Amino acid sequence: MLRRSIAALAALVLLVGCSTDSSSQQADTSTSSPSETAAAVTPAEARAIAKDAYVYGFPLVDNYRVQYSYFVDKEDPEYKGGWNQIHNTARLYTPEDKAIQTPNSDTPYSFVGADLRTEPLVLTVPPIQQDRYYSLQFIDGYTYNFAYVGSRTTGNGGGTYLLAGPGWQGEKPEGVDEVIRSDTELAFVLYRTQLLGPSDLDGVKDVQAGYQVAPLSVFLNQPSPEPAPAIDFVPPLTPDQQRTSPQFFEILNFALRYAPVLPQEQALRDRFATIGIGPDGDYDADALTPEMRAAVEAGMADAWTEYDTFKKDKVETGEVTSAQFFGTREDLKDNYLYRMAGAVLGIYGNTAAEAIYPAAFNDAAGAPLTGANNYVYRFAPGQLPPVNAFWSLTMYELPGSVLVANPMNRYLISSTMLPSLVRDPDGGYTFTVQNASPGIEKESNWLPAPKGPFGLVLRLYWPKPDALNGTWTAPAPEKV
Repeated sequence: MLRRSIAALAALVLLVGCSTDSSSQQADTSTSSPSETAAAVTPAEARAIAKDAYVYGFPLVDNYRVQYSYFVDKEDPEYKGGWNQIHNTARLYTPEDKAIQTPNSDTPYSFVGADLRTEPLVLTVPPIQQDRYYSLQFIDGYTYNFAYVGSRTTGNGGGTYLLAGPGWQGEKPEGVDEVIRSDTELAFVLYRTQLLGPSDLDGVKDVQAGYQVAPLSVFLNQPSPEPAPAIDFVPPLTPDQQRTSPQFFEILNFALRYAPVLPQEQALRDRFATIGIGPDGDYDADALTPEMRAAVEAGMADAWTEYDTFKKDKVETGEVTSAQFFGTREDLKDNYLYRMAGAVLGIYGNTAAEAIYPAAFNDAAGAPLTGANNYVYRFAPGQLPPVNAFWSLTMYELPGSVLVANPMNRYLISSTMLPSLVRDPDGGYTFTVQNASPGIEKESNWLPAPKGPFGLVLRLYWPKPDALNGTWTAPAPEKV
């Protein structure tokens, strides 16, 4: 799934520093209501606050959109099922899967939407054969990857793990290997189970059948606690609406109800509250004055301008990579622009130690990739991606970052396909990347492209040190 330095140094200082020095800008909300403080904020101040709140809040709002699609809206074609249950998908993703941008098509997924308000969940993983990669990625409401279970971190021997929310004060029960804590009351556990070949779906199903999830009370065979109040979920915005609609901040306020403020973000949250943004905020897009509405919309546009400049100047040039977009809160060091970029380019991307995603949006000469041209993508002899698990090269149509429908139903080329690929005379591998078939004799190494703009994402699962330290670098597609 996924793609995982800022245009000007001043912008970086502003962004990263807003959580530490914003206290000098905030209004004193201890004696004023949110509406009173909002009235004291000028349109220019509101624009700056809205911009920073948008960068901060985009991952929370987009994560809520996905969770609503997967665990709330039973009419959504991508609905998986209820909260606090595991939902297995024993198939690979196709162009019909659009809720998550930049999905992988390597590993069948399993999903748990975790509502941790009442009590923790206990997740049981069965023993899994040593040559099969798997992982459980624990993602909080901010989209930080706060823990991992899997081949890299805990091995393939199986285990039992307790996932607790921010309010749980218990101790590790007998029979539990590890307690994993989320900073938010709603979390997401994303399972990946490697498919070892086209005939391996039954093997994946056997593994998935062994994944178990139960409330702690059920695991301990004890009475269930009083359930938390039912959540009155609000309909999310569409991805297009999220870009421009001032209602964005109403969704953000809803998401923040389940994200208790952390001490290091108190000043930042107080600053947002001066325009009604927060779990108890009174922000109402329809009640904004024309001047304040224009200020909020301009702040949202400013956030996208900063992101677009960052992407063009830093991401597309390779100066900043997706390896810097995903991880724990400590990994990202409260760099909210990086967190936003990760959500925009490939929400739920893995932490670098688990997977990295060298992406190509331009060819070797710096021109944007498009299906109007033909390209080759070549691994020289001895230069296949260095991984402990496996690698894949996946095609995505832009701007939606979705898989590309094609006559072969081929969305990627991966290390599991090497036996069926044709090697170059020198032992390397050359892949043809273009819209039209290169001819039956070359289709074994063809990665179909759309007619228009596209991007390529190389995934390295459980990358080796050479890939992490830059000794090995991904090739660039060359126009032919």
